[in-house]
Amino acid sequence: MHPQVSVRPEPFGALVYHFGTRRLSFLKDPTLLRLVQALPEHPRARDAATAVGLTEADLPRYHRALATLAATSMIVERSLP
Repeated sequence: MHPQVSVRPEPFGALVYHFGTRRLSFLKDPTLLRLVQALPEHPRARDAATAVGLTEADLPRYHRALATLAATSMIVERSLP
């Protein structure tokens, strides 16, 4: 997550608010929330996807969702040591 982003879990998924851009997004899928929460624990998004139980067939859909979150600066690429 971007350091200026706050995530509030909700029954439908989550509200994601970026304090820098003042943008509010809805994660309308609890699995997407689990994926986003798993990203910091894994070196690659694909590894996080596997960890939350996504199948090969699921990957394109969630890749698009992560790409949208990245395009709006909700998630950012981290630098690896």
